[in-house]
Amino acid sequence: MEDWKIQDSNWISGFTSGDGCFHVSLSKSSFTKTGYTVVLRFQLAQHNRDIKIMKSLITYLGCGRVEENLNNSMSCFVVNNFKDVTNIIIPFFDKYPIHGIKSLDYTNFKEVALLMQEKYHLNIEGIVKIKKIKSRMNKFR
Repeated sequence: MEDWKIQDSNWISGFTSGDGCFHVSLSKSSFTKTGYTVVLRFQLAQHNRDIKIMKSLITYLGCGRVEENLNNSMSCFVVNNFKDVTNIIIPFFDKYPIHGIKSLDYTNFKEVALLMQEKYHLNIEGIVKIKKIKSRMNKFR
């Protein structure tokens, strides 16, 4: 496992379908005009024994970081930098699509990213729209 490297981009899409998450976070903020901040987060989680796989994603995709949670023996590959989400993660999954129900979460995630690129997250109407999209993602689907 020492020299393990990702060989196929489609493998990442399949891995994401099983163990990935596209998350939209809305947090209250006293520093914004709308009273909210919006953060997009893509993540893949595995047991700590597979941390080399998580680290190889950084090299392969050219972004992200690995977060280790020693309390529950988990490692997560995380991308929440907006520029990396829009310039690397979204184009990647557009080229190597996810199949199955998780593809719907990706579509919603991308929809929010496009709204944010157009600065909709900076007005109340946009926040309302983002909240509506978020309400039908992941466990709420």
